[in-house]
Amino acid sequence: MANVIRTPLDRRTFLKGMSTMIALPYLDAMTPAALSRSARASALRAANPTRLLALEMVHGAAGCAPFGLTEHLWAPPTTGSSFDLSKTSLSPLESWRQYLTIISNTDVRMAEAYRPEEIGGDHFRSSAVFLTQSHPTQTEGSDIFAGTSLDQMYAQRFGQATPIPSMQLCIEPLDRAGGCAYGYSCMYTDSISWASPTEPLPMIRDPRVAFEQLFGAGGTPEERAMRNRSTGSILDWITGRVAQLNRELGAADRQRMDQYLEHIREIERRIQQVEKRNASGEERELAGAPAGVPDNFGDHVKLMFDLQVLALQADMTRVFSFKLGRDASARVYPDSGVMTGFHPASHHGNNPARVKEFAEINKYHVSLLPYLLDKLKTTMDGDASLLDKTTIIYGSPMSDSNTHNHRRCPLILLGGGHGIASGNQHLKAPDGTPMANVMLSLMHRMGMDDLHTFGDSTGAFSF
Repeated sequence: MANVIRTPLDRRTFLKGMSTMIALPYLDAMTPAALSRSARASALRAANPTRLLALEMVHGAAGCAPFGLTEHLWAPPTTGSSFDLSKTSLSPLESWRQYLTIISNTDVRMAEAYRPEEIGGDHFRSSAVFLTQSHPTQTEGSDIFAGTSLDQMYAQRFGQATPIPSMQLCIEPLDRAGGCAYGYSCMYTDSISWASPTEPLPMIRDPRVAFEQLFGAGGTPEERAMRNRSTGSILDWITGRVAQLNRELGAADRQRMDQYLEHIREIERRIQQVEKRNASGEERELAGAPAGVPDNFGDHVKLMFDLQVLALQADMTRVFSFKLGRDASARVYPDSGVMTGFHPASHHGNNPARVKEFAEINKYHVSLLPYLLDKLKTTMDGDASLLDKTTIIYGSPMSDSNTHNHRRCPLILLGGGHGIASGNQHLKAPDGTPMANVMLSLMHRMGMDDLHTFGDSTGAFSF
């Protein structure tokens, strides 16, 4: 017997304790047992629109520089399904090619300078363009203006049924006050999600803050402070409710619950370890970073990926944006094998050796994506894995960072997304194709087929 609950368990069931509220993953007990297998699958699909993860890589890619293009350091030379990734920065995705769609040769012209006084400000307006495909108004004041971003348009339609319509995460420090450079507000530099043309959304850098937003809601400030002072787990506050629910569930659901709660405990333990180390007084690589932020880039990214998977699994939100870097950052990525700072490495002068060095940094960043893909693939959500129900956008609004160019920008799609993209394909757009065309078509496939334009789109893109 799949479960012993006679009436379906509410999809919005929470395990509540003092200052703790944990949503449940999808369980068999949440679907009426009387339904046929096909009817259950149909009901599940209707209740589970595509999850969307939008990831920005800043500074473009080495493969977009003149030398990098000739060497195919980003996109492979062959289109179709027989492409070879071995010499590209996308090579870490070889074993995931069935979920990979490469879309090369698209332009982000809205990130270009429109007036002489905008020249040089590419790094400080590009992030605002990535998901809006709209040209930001040059200002350091409060009269900011860009566009509504793709992720927020999707959240406004399909995220309102979840406790959190969308979440915005980042890795680098933010400075949203005042101007950054070349007359641009830091709000353009520090957010990729815009709820409206005048409303950039704040991004969360600290895994502890993201964890609390997902699992620490409720309770009084005193209760939350008491719980945070504890060295135990938030799960300690809900053991009675877990035991009660387990008595009502079938074996498969109990196992699913146990795995889910163990994942929460493991992520919380990792955050606690980072906080303990960073509060020890030892010298930090990231001076001034919040205690919950790991000094190691890869550890930080993986923690954020784990939190995203848990949130999707519990249907706390269906929409994430994730800013993986900050323009003009000089951060060094030792795990890439390159000890040159990110921004200096991106200004390689088209020198072949330095272009290849920057390509190694690009490859390192891409190498973290399989961790996310594996987590999504091994996390079931009803009748299919989360990966089969998720669309991931990974790209940059800049192409050749050495010249601040925005033509032929890097862009890939990952995940099954309920069949939105077939995977295992490299599509090269005709010269002059706006990236906005791809995003418009993506929105159509995600259910927003009444939209006729997006940003500077000139039409739909076939993929």
